[in-house]
Amino acid sequence: MASAAIFSSLRRRRSPSLEAFLAPVDLSGVALVQTLASISTEVVSCFSGVRFSFQRKNARSLIRKIETFVVLFEFLADSNWGSRRRNRASSESTALLCLKELYLLLYRSKILIDYCAQSSKLWLLLQNPSISGYFHDLNQEISTLLDVIPANDLGLSDDIREQIELLQRQSRKSRLYIDKNDESLRETFYSFLDGFENGEIPNPVDLRLFFVEKLGIKDSKSCRTEIEFLEEQIVNHDGDLEPTGSVINGFVAITRYCRFLLFGFEEDGLEWWIENPKKPRKGFVAQEIGDTFITVPKDFVCPISLDLMTDPVIISTGQTYDRSSIARWIEEGHCTCPKTGQMLMDSRIVPNRALKNLIVQWCTASGISYESEFTDSPNESFASALPTKAAVEANKATVSILIKYLADGSEAAQTVAAREIRLLAKTGKENRAYIAEAGAIPHLCRLLKSENAIAQENSVTAMLNLSIYEKNKSRIMEEGDCLESIVSVLVSGLTVEAQENAAATLFSLSAVHEYKKRIAVVDQCVEALALLLQNGTPRGKKDAVTALYNLSTHPDNCSRMIEGGGVSSLVGALKNEGVAEEAAGALALLVRQSLGAEAIGKEDSAVTGLMGMMRCGTPRGKENAVAALLELCKSGGAAVAEKVLRAPAIAGLLQTLLFTGTKRARRKAASLARVFQRRENAAMRSGGYGFVGNSNGNRDGSFTNDVSVPISISISVPVL
Repeated sequence: MASAAIFSSLRRRRSPSLEAFLAPVDLSGVALVQTLASISTEVVSCFSGVRFSFQRKNARSLIRKIETFVVLFEFLADSNWGSRRRNRASSESTALLCLKELYLLLYRSKILIDYCAQSSKLWLLLQNPSISGYFHDLNQEISTLLDVIPANDLGLSDDIREQIELLQRQSRKSRLYIDKNDESLRETFYSFLDGFENGEIPNPVDLRLFFVEKLGIKDSKSCRTEIEFLEEQIVNHDGDLEPTGSVINGFVAITRYCRFLLFGFEEDGLEWWIENPKKPRKGFVAQEIGDTFITVPKDFVCPISLDLMTDPVIISTGQTYDRSSIARWIEEGHCTCPKTGQMLMDSRIVPNRALKNLIVQWCTASGISYESEFTDSPNESFASALPTKAAVEANKATVSILIKYLADGSEAAQTVAAREIRLLAKTGKENRAYIAEAGAIPHLCRLLKSENAIAQENSVTAMLNLSIYEKNKSRIMEEGDCLESIVSVLVSGLTVEAQENAAATLFSLSAVHEYKKRIAVVDQCVEALALLLQNGTPRGKKDAVTALYNLSTHPDNCSRMIEGGGVSSLVGALKNEGVAEEAAGALALLVRQSLGAEAIGKEDSAVTGLMGMMRCGTPRGKENAVAALLELCKSGGAAVAEKVLRAPAIAGLLQTLLFTGTKRARRKAASLARVFQRRENAAMRSGGYGFVGNSNGNRDGSFTNDVSVPISISISVPVL
């Protein structure tokens, strides 16, 4: 905990708080001296032989100072100083206070030196002036402490006193030291960034000299470690990081380019990926799409981009989207709601501030960095995460290398290349656009048929991430048998993750209306989605139900949904809280057609499942459920209508929904209540009674063992 707090403080350029340390509140006398001796000895023993990449002089100077303190503390311990002081003065003496302050300085010194020993070379290089400043601050505080410490009260011997006085003079003379060679390397690194910024790729000879000869980064594994460390800083920054997150992202892109330019596709990268297939990747708030539904609450995910929403807004249909995504959707000429297919009354969007506050709270609780200083302008949202031109150009250069190996490389090289394209495709539309333009899709399509499980999983996930960019959807759909290959992975993928990501890819592609029918008619597509919805993992079920929902929005897909078992699986999914809302929404769409209503009506658990949603579902789930029941009564035939209206507690549920439901739910509940009352009145006129509470299913009006009373439902609600 202390180390994490110190590192965070170092990154934020603030002095660490006292809470970051295990302050010796209850230590005094001998125990305090022994603790000081232990810490200082540990620092000297652990770091005296360390070869520091940067801050060499500053670190050595601080370690030498601590060596002098080791001698001091050992003398005090041997002379039993603490017990003598208790007999002569209070525990709050000046000497004791100075020793406690020295404890904090030693602890901070230990953390800073360890930070320099453990951090990546590139990060230390970028932070060179700042970290030099931290060393100077410590030297100044040590000098101040030595000026006020009462040496006479410590009973020091002459030789110890001389060493302390010498250390005191040296500390007074210490000045801020920034290594000129290190600064020269830092300027060189920035010159590479400037080169890419100006559209000029640096000379490979210069890059090799810098990374291999000067920094000692001699293989792909070391290069990957540097990249991961820099990415971690982007994730953990809190808005005042220097350099900014976007600049560091540029350095990450340059380092990634150099990894493949200088070291090619070494086997260690492939071995790492096979041995640790589930190792999480560090990156921006927008996580890899393949992990979205398992890591982020569904209500926080934009239905268009599948990313965590950073600026949620509401459109005229009541649906919420990320501002940038829905703005782009409307600008492209669409006039329907992407999720429901309803016509947009207007293009006005309203900030969803309540949801935004919930997202911020969730990010804070989950330890995820979230920039909370958003404005209503999409151009100002998440400005720190926007890629620089240097990052874009460096990534383009990297993609060129990756595609070359995708086309002509060995199986191992193709697997690594697919993985890197997968990771690049998750970081922004610029990368997604260029990767597709550079010709990656045909090669990824070929890898979908690979017998290598890792290659197949990487390729289908890369395809998923690429499909988020609107123009790439058409590229994927127009690429030979690419759609059929994605469905093949869904049906018989070599890993569960590959199958799930294939389903998510189909969901993404089916956002385009004209592709929905093409997807549904592919052999085994609906059947495989239905099977995944029934037997998949929670994330797999989510991917399957969202894909089935999208396919259900096309009227021509109703028969395929029935034949392929989609309707049955959706009815069964009503019992699963994680996917019930989407399942009810899909059923509400399918039931609008007589064929769909008939098929749903034949499902034994359909009515009870929808009633359960009305009772315990989410507001949107209740809305979908009552809409589906209303359509069943209208289009499912007399037998199905009777089954709905004879369901237990239907009157009470409708009454509750009329007062507590969403606008659309209240409209649907009012319509269903009218149907209920008309049936009840007809039964009264024919000499019978209403059917509330009847579960026997009798049709002839003789209700043995039944209590039948007429129930009146108020439907005086405004028509919205």
